[in-house]
Amino acid sequence: MNRKAMFLFFIMISTVFISGCWSQKELNELAIISAMAIDKNEDGKYVKTIQFVNPGNVAGGLQGGGGGQGPAVTVYTATGDTILEAHINASAKVSRRLYHAHANLLVISEEVAREEGIDGIIDAFERDPEVRTESKIVIARDAKAGDIVKSLTSIDKVPSEKVNKTLLVTERARGENIVVSIQDFISVSASLGREPVISGFRIKGEPEKGKKMENVQQSELDATLEASGLAVFKEEKLIDWYEGDLAKGTMWILDKIQQTDVKVSWKGKKNAVVYNVIRQKTNVSADTKNTYPEMTIHVRAEGDIRELTTPVDITDPAVISDLEKEIEKEIKKQLEKAVTRTQKNNSDIFGFGEVVHRTDPEKWKKMKRDWDDEYFPYVNVNVKVDAFIRRTGLRTNSFHSNTEK
Repeated sequence: MNRKAMFLFFIMISTVFISGCWSQKELNELAIISAMAIDKNEDGKYVKTIQFVNPGNVAGGLQGGGGGQGPAVTVYTATGDTILEAHINASAKVSRRLYHAHANLLVISEEVAREEGIDGIIDAFERDPEVRTESKIVIARDAKAGDIVKSLTSIDKVPSEKVNKTLLVTERARGENIVVSIQDFISVSASLGREPVISGFRIKGEPEKGKKMENVQQSELDATLEASGLAVFKEEKLIDWYEGDLAKGTMWILDKIQQTDVKVSWKGKKNAVVYNVIRQKTNVSADTKNTYPEMTIHVRAEGDIRELTTPVDITDPAVISDLEKEIEKEIKKQLEKAVTRTQKNNSDIFGFGEVVHRTDPEKWKKMKRDWDDEYFPYVNVNVKVDAFIRRTGLRTNSFHSNTEK
């Protein structure tokens, strides 16, 4: 047999092993899920709300061709004793196969998170090979989780995209929220030295109006979705909410601050100077010589002066140095406030236990089982902050300095 014949023979044989289209999924046979929400009803059953994408309405917009005439999403709700049963029951309402692969948001109600925890819910979704573990998790605050995914949004047509993009923007700009995926939650929960935090979302306005197309056909929406605080967990149950300085202090310690503002007083005037952080680095170390470890948090921040509401001579190096000290005090206050509240909660959301584990593995073995309740509340925490002013904006002294009374 010559080479050409052998080559042809092997090509023909190889076709036997080609799988073909045995697992094909036609688009017109799929109901593409973009978000899921979990509540519980009065009977104690799980209520699963599923947000489906309407491809034609998403693509249309201002392009013409009939697109954008209806809502970008459709929502169905089903109940069950388990998450899986609720999902299966939802299939009775939809004419297509429920397809999870594009779902990027999971919303869990505050009530469920407080009363029974969310580990069982996360387990149900993680076990499904079709569910993406990169999907983001948020807690519905002061609202039903189902109402969050039912609310229509204006700039981003698909509500799940609006929630995810808002999380990214507010984490980068405000420093009061954090992006957490299913995989992130599992990773933190599996650690004995750290508890998870998850961002909250609430509906501002009237939830019922937010479900109607009229809500997005006006310049000021009757109901909007907005990020709202950090949900603090212990043993997978929600125990507290952090907002404002508490949330910022937590983000500082977690080394998650990308940008944020720091307001300081000057010569008796409150919030006279606004310092915008443009970069920072937080290092946490542990000293395990004593019975209770001693933690040191060192923050280095760099930023710009972004606002002055009173005359300040920022051309004077001595004034700049004094301002930096005031900024350091304010940042330190935020961190210490977060530490105090968290130690009262007996929930190590900062990962101090992980630092102790890395520093002294042998001592950690004796502490790990009782860390949150017996050790973490009594840990001495030292906070050190170095803040630097790099720029003062497009002008030096404020125009207030040149105003003649």
